[in-house]
Amino acid sequence: MKKILLVDDEEGIQMLYREELEDEGYEVISAYTGEEGIQKFKEESPDLVILDIQMPGMNGIETLRQMKMENPKLPVILSSAYNEYKQDLGAWASDEYVVKSSNINDLKEAVRKHLS
Repeated sequence: MKKILLVDDEEGIQMLYREELEDEGYEVISAYTGEEGIQKFKEESPDLVILDIQMPGMNGIETLRQMKMENPKLPVILSSAYNEYKQDLGAWASDEYVVKSSNINDLKEAVRKHLS
């Protein structure tokens, strides 16, 4: 079973993404901050990371940098409510950029693409 690390500070997003991704057959590990995400990334060795950008403490761009320095081949999907972060050079290190929505078909498609 493929393992996904979900790093997002919003409880509702965590619940929605977890339910949908577990229904797709993935194991989902949750973290609510960038710092916690880095810790779980090191402990769990996920196959893919879904990462929010705006979080308290370490933001998603800095979390992405640290993860990619340790494992450059790890697929990371940035998921943000804000489309303007696509222009941030730091976001370019991600493998996908998905705008948050209650319809998560784009996210599920991106996950399938990187884990198949």
